[in-house]
Amino acid sequence: MIQPGENGMEKMEFPEYIEELATKVEGKNDKRDMIAFTLSTCQWCKKFKRYMEEHDVAFRYVDVDQIDPNDKAQILNFLRNSFSNRISYPFLICEGEAVVGYNPNKYEELLEG
Repeated sequence: MIQPGENGMEKMEFPEYIEELATKVEGKNDKRDMIAFTLSTCQWCKKFKRYMEEHDVAFRYVDVDQIDPNDKAQILNFLRNSFSNRISYPFLICEGEAVVGYNPNKYEELLEG
């Protein structure tokens, strides 16, 4: 479900179980609501996290390979039902828009917008 955010931008509401599983990373650039689904062993996911930290971006992430299989199944069902994109990691959701795979050009575009 997408709700209007404080700054006029849309803010997507996530199921409570996702918010409970998410690790929050603080950053000065917190204008966008971002949550990523990643794998702890994925080189592209590590690059994504490094990119966000180097650009001082506030975001949340869930390492789906580190959670209970039932939670993982719920998350995959949520992603499949909410987005038409293929499920590949990192899977970033920024205010209702999905970015699949490591894409620094798209991240830059989102941060500027």
